[in-house]
Amino acid sequence: MAEKLSAVKGMNDILPPDSARWEWFEQEVRGLMARFAYRNIRTPIVEPTALFVRGLGEVTDIVEKEMYSFEDRLNGEQLTLRPECTAGVVRAAVEHNLLYDGGKRLYYMGPMFRHERPQRGRYRQFHQIGAEALGFAGAEVDAEMILLADALWKVLGLNDVSLELNSLGQPEERRQHRAALIAYFERHADQLDEDAKRRLHSNPLRILDTKNPAMQALVNAAPRLIDHLGEASLAHFQQVRAILDVAGVAYTINPRLVRGMDYYNLTVFEFITTHLGSQGTICGGGRYDYLIEQIGGKPAPAVGWALGVERVLELLKEQGGARPQPVPDAYAIIPDAAALPRVMQVLQAIRAAGVSVQMHAGTGEGMGSMKSQFKKADASGARHALIFGADELARGEVTVKSLRDGAGAQRAEPLVAVADWAHRLKLHA
Repeated sequence: MAEKLSAVKGMNDILPPDSARWEWFEQEVRGLMARFAYRNIRTPIVEPTALFVRGLGEVTDIVEKEMYSFEDRLNGEQLTLRPECTAGVVRAAVEHNLLYDGGKRLYYMGPMFRHERPQRGRYRQFHQIGAEALGFAGAEVDAEMILLADALWKVLGLNDVSLELNSLGQPEERRQHRAALIAYFERHADQLDEDAKRRLHSNPLRILDTKNPAMQALVNAAPRLIDHLGEASLAHFQQVRAILDVAGVAYTINPRLVRGMDYYNLTVFEFITTHLGSQGTICGGGRYDYLIEQIGGKPAPAVGWALGVERVLELLKEQGGARPQPVPDAYAIIPDAAALPRVMQVLQAIRAAGVSVQMHAGTGEGMGSMKSQFKKADASGARHALIFGADELARGEVTVKSLRDGAGAQRAEPLVAVADWAHRLKLHA
C-alpha cells in the first residue's frame, strides 16, 4: 500500500458541509460589495518577491520571517506566494493603467500564505477578503471603507465587534515622531527585547505593535504620533470621525494602532473581538497614499482593508450565527436501473427549470431497495422524493412525495410538462 499523504501543516482542506458556510459568506460579501459599487479584481497567487519587499517594507515580520519565497528554476526570478493582496492589486492597477479615467473601487477574495505557527484562526494558507479604493483622497472614502465593513458585520449578524481608529499622519510628521521615539527608547534600552533593539533605528514605529507583555508599560508611555500631527492631518482624521459619528458607528481612538505594513498613512483602523483570544483582529486597513508611486505608478491616493475569512467564520461559529446547510429540493428514487436513461433525461429538464435534484446512485449490484433509497432521501435533507417506479413511467408520470412539510402527501406529475410543475418543488408545495 502506498504511503498515505497529508496536507501541508497549516494548510487546511475545507470540506462539505463546512464549505457551504464559505459559499454563503462569499455570496453575502458579493452582494454587499455590489451595493457599495465595488467591482471584483483577481490577481495571481505568485508575484515577484520585490513587490512585497518594496511595498510592505523590508523591516516587517511578513518580509523578514513569514513569506514563502523561492527561485524560479527556469529563469532564476525571485518569486513569492502572496502574503497579502493589496500590493498585488496596486501592481495590477499600475500595470494595466486602471486609473486613467478616474478612481476605482475594487474588492478581492482568495488564499494568502505566511509561514506562521498554526493556531486558531491563523494558518499558513489563509483566506482574505479585501476592499481597495484607488485614486480617492477624501476622508469620506476612508469613512466609506469603515461603513462597508460595519455593514458586513450587520449582514452576517455578528456582534461584539469593536472599531479602533488612529491616524499615522504624513511622512514628515512620522519622521518627527520617529526621532522622538528613538530618543525615548534609547533612554530605556535596557527594557527592550531583541526584536525592539533590532528595529530601534530601522523601524521604531513597529515597536509600538509589540505583543511582548513585558514591554506594554514602556510602549504605553512612549511619545504619541497624534501629538506630532499637523493641521491638515488632524482635519482629515476629524472628518472621518464626524462621518462615523453621524452614521452611529462607535469607535475607540487607539494612539498605538500602527498596523503591520509600512505603507500606511493618515487613517488606520481595526475591527476586533474578544471572542477569539489572541487572534482578536478580524479586519484591518487604512489609507496608503504613497504605495502606488512606490510600486512604479503615477502618484495616487488609496485606502483599503482586508478581513480574515477563517477568523470571521470562527467568530460566527462562536456566536452561533448562520450555518447554512444546503440541501437538494428533491431526491430521485429509481427502483430499476434499466430506467436510468429516461429518468436522467427528465432530471436534466427538472434541473434546467432551476430545481436541485440529487439522484440515487447504485452500487454496481443494482439500485438498492425502495426502503434504503427512501432512507437516503430522508438523510439528504431533500423536501421531496421523486419516485420513478415502473408503473409511474408506464403512465408517463413521476410521483412527487413530500418528505418534510405535510410528510407523506403525494401527487402525480406528467413527465412531458416538467416546466409546468417543477417550480412548485422550490415553493415547498
